[in-house]
Amino acid sequence: MASKMAPSMLRTASRAVARASRRPCEPQQFRALSISAPRRSETLSVHRNTSYNNPSIPFTFNATNLKLIDEILKRYPPQYKKAAVMPLLDLGQRQHGFTSISVMNEVAKILEMPPMRVYEVATFYTMYNREPVGTFFVQVCTTTPCMLGGCGSDKIMKAIEEELGIHSGHMTEDGVFSLLEVECLGACVNAPMMQINDDYYEDLTPETTVQLLRALRASVKEGGGFDPAKVPRPGPQAREGGQRVTCENVKGRTTLLGDPPKIESIMRTDGEL
Repeated sequence: MASKMAPSMLRTASRAVARASRRPCEPQQFRALSISAPRRSETLSVHRNTSYNNPSIPFTFNATNLKLIDEILKRYPPQYKKAAVMPLLDLGQRQHGFTSISVMNEVAKILEMPPMRVYEVATFYTMYNREPVGTFFVQVCTTTPCMLGGCGSDKIMKAIEEELGIHSGHMTEDGVFSLLEVECLGACVNAPMMQINDDYYEDLTPETTVQLLRALRASVKEGGGFDPAKVPRPGPQAREGGQRVTCENVKGRTTLLGDPPKIESIMRTDGEL
């Protein structure tokens, strides 16, 4: 038994001697840890009562939205109506302007589900704005395709910040614009692009971006809201080399120029397909 333990004891003793013989000034070898710099959000995942967002502020859906809710709930079996929580939160946000705690509580009441379950959804998905936003909610995509496409989203972001005088996550003092830097919005081929309210504005340059913002400001009415007729057309904006309507080549279509084949010519005649 002693002969079996001798090699292990010898190794342990040799390591102890090596540590003891090391000079105090001799640097010790440690593996360095590499971490990324934290980029913290200003948005809290928890609710804090404010004068404009607290449970004592009443909220009820208007008559139009109540009809829409009835239509939405018909899509789900009665025992699974809580699955409609996302479209109902969207309706509440569109009516109230943002997803307040009162909106969440009303949705929980209609769907007969614990309020906490509604809070979990509203705090998880970024399309629910739990703080008020401006008349025009500007979301600029800065993911890789927009960063590299066209002039690059950095220049678009800089042009917006200089024009509006705000940074990402903030709203102008007049409440007309809110600005937010976001991840991919799915219009990579038309990069750089941004979403304003429900519309996409693509193929941007700093010049067209500033023109767009000024036109949107000019559409705002004195009593609130804006004139839709004065809002610039969404989609690709003017771009060197031509104007495209969707995501076709900027110089025009180069393929699929003829009429599509008739359905009968590509279907089986025996009725199987």
